[in-house]
Amino acid sequence: MVIRLKKTKGLIYIIAFITAVIYLAWRGIFTLPWGESLFAIVFGIGLWISKIISYFTAVILIWNKKNAKKIKKPEVEEQAFPAIDVFIATHNETVDLLLKTVNAATRMNYPDKKLVHIYLCDDSNRPEVAALAAKFSVGYIGLEDNQHAKSGNLNNALNHSSSPLVATFDADMIPYSNFLLETVPYYVQNAADRKEDAEIKPLGLVQTPQSFYNADLFQYNLFSESSIPNEQDFFSREVNVLNNAQGAAIYTGSNTLISRQAIVDAGGFPTATITEDFELGILINSKGYTSISTAEPMASGLTPTDISSVIRQRVRWGRGVVQSVKNLQLLTNKDLTIKQKLVFFNSYLYWWSFLRRLIYIAAPILFTVFNVMVVKANFWQLLIFWLPSYYFLHLAMQDLSSDIRTQRWGEVQETIIAPYLVVPVLLQALGIKEKKFKVTDKTLKQSRKDLFYIIPHLLMLGLAVYGLISFNYGKFGSELFYSSIITFWLLTHIFNLTFSVLFFLGRPIHRETERFDCQNDVTISFFDQTFMLKTKNISEKGMLIVSENPLYFPEKDLKVEIEKNGYQATFTGKVARVFQYHEEWFYGLTLQPNTEEDYLNYLQVIYDGFNQSLPQFRDVWITPFERFVINIEKRIFIKRLKTDQVKKAPIITMEKHIAIKNHEFIFHEFDFQHITAKTNQTLQIGENFTWKLGEIHLQLEAEKALAGNKYKLKVTNLHKVAHHPTFIEEVKQWAKEKEIENVSDNFAA
Repeated sequence: MVIRLKKTKGLIYIIAFITAVIYLAWRGIFTLPWGESLFAIVFGIGLWISKIISYFTAVILIWNKKNAKKIKKPEVEEQAFPAIDVFIATHNETVDLLLKTVNAATRMNYPDKKLVHIYLCDDSNRPEVAALAAKFSVGYIGLEDNQHAKSGNLNNALNHSSSPLVATFDADMIPYSNFLLETVPYYVQNAADRKEDAEIKPLGLVQTPQSFYNADLFQYNLFSESSIPNEQDFFSREVNVLNNAQGAAIYTGSNTLISRQAIVDAGGFPTATITEDFELGILINSKGYTSISTAEPMASGLTPTDISSVIRQRVRWGRGVVQSVKNLQLLTNKDLTIKQKLVFFNSYLYWWSFLRRLIYIAAPILFTVFNVMVVKANFWQLLIFWLPSYYFLHLAMQDLSSDIRTQRWGEVQETIIAPYLVVPVLLQALGIKEKKFKVTDKTLKQSRKDLFYIIPHLLMLGLAVYGLISFNYGKFGSELFYSSIITFWLLTHIFNLTFSVLFFLGRPIHRETERFDCQNDVTISFFDQTFMLKTKNISEKGMLIVSENPLYFPEKDLKVEIEKNGYQATFTGKVARVFQYHEEWFYGLTLQPNTEEDYLNYLQVIYDGFNQSLPQFRDVWITPFERFVINIEKRIFIKRLKTDQVKKAPIITMEKHIAIKNHEFIFHEFDFQHITAKTNQTLQIGENFTWKLGEIHLQLEAEKALAGNKYKLKVTNLHKVAHHPTFIEEVKQWAKEKEIENVSDNFAA
């Protein structure tokens, strides 16, 4: 069965390749609009070349995936672990942000921690950063008048350190405690293998995924942070891992362990590019080293939360890759294998995919709106040549579909960013460089100015819709059939452009800090009471805990203790809100650490591991259309919880008929501190009642008259009864009783 399945897949790949070659040849020989205007001819050739490049990149992905090489972390002796230099590069990042990274770096596990040398590499030479380094007893390497951006900073750090292995982290990238234990063994094993066989290439770098603990804008703005992984995951955890087959994993600048000798042999961190990481990785390969990438995140950082920062970041990456390929004369570089060149050239071609995306969008618009023919072919010719190629390539790509990203989602992301990358990439290719290096600001917030980025997408969407209507208006029957291919492409682009518009419309960010889903033991104490509960999620400023039963906590002065992997933190907590979901009760607490050590330990509790509130794999059950509907529904119907609706104690709705002191009540609502009761008798404010509940007596006082013969009764002895077993069991039963919606006005006899 397995053999038959492999043969079927192989056949699909062969047919996809043959039909693609036939289609592209036909397009080049018979369909270019030679008799049309110069613009149409140039655009038609551009469209044809774009198709060739698209098919070429698809073939590279298929080839790479079919040659995928699984790597497994070696088991090595602890005494073989060498000395490590850890570089945390900083330019202008805040001390608060740096503190989290340094705190985690000092807590990385290693057989002999004396061999781990951590350095804050600051090319702004700031006293406050030097003070932070001293506080954590780590090295500080300052630099003034840096002329070479991050490369200058790291090269300076190399001159002030000497360990054989170097770990590099961006300022916001918080390493997990097992980063070194998961990466160093590859070097130890490689060194041992080379002693046995000198033909084995030395290991140059181990790249772990670029991972983030907050949702990126593609996830967040499109309400997909619970069902689609981070946009960069497809490259970091899929494509780059596939590059292992060629020993050519791409260096992405952070979360990496590199051989110092490999850096030296490569001439240090390159200074003639703004993507020194990409270029250094290629140089390391060209010096005879191999590079690998792992699939599991070993550090997480912040991804930008405003549109302008995302665009500037992508522009820098695109310009840098184009410049590096030119610097290294990639295609004629004799020090790289053909397979390695294909890997790196594919990265180069990626940055031209945005121009291709705009060409694809423009083609049917030019035809239907402006009557510009860029492809000379009729319906039946397209059916014979285009459809088989499209269908079988789609089948091949579907077979290789990732658990991280679909082809459709990739097209949406390309469409969103395309208008802002085309010009910078073209300028860089023409040798027109950016004058100043720009560090991505991870702290910028949303701005109304971000809405201006929507303009080109609105324009393209309007033209596509107009083209769809005008092209099909007045057609019936077979006419609609013959126009179906143009209609198909217009609808495809309208779908992607609508998602783009929704992206740029944005979504408010209400949280100050990120929440991490986790089920940690937590102890809540006050007075002489202690409860052992579980967290639902935690953040730097608070946590959400869960209880099977409704419990009463005073609003403030709670002692909160949490522990994970030996790190314990104690806080003073305050109840911010309480709500019920299904049969469980959730308590939102704000936290104030008792000491700085508690705060640092708590940071480790939070950040030592991937944020489980974010997905690592896509939800395969949500279709693109369903995702579109979700976006519309969320934007129309979701409203924020109003402040006056936030409750700070469990609220239990009931209907209990109670006779107390010659009064008959119907108890409607209980929140521990008060009972809302209805009676047909007049109560005096301040009048006292005793409600007997088995072994305990609940003391009640009429506090306030409400409308509709209702009164608010205050529980005056709550502190004495709130945690009595009888009372807890009674409240538990009230919570389980079915709520009666229509309360009778008549009292029971």
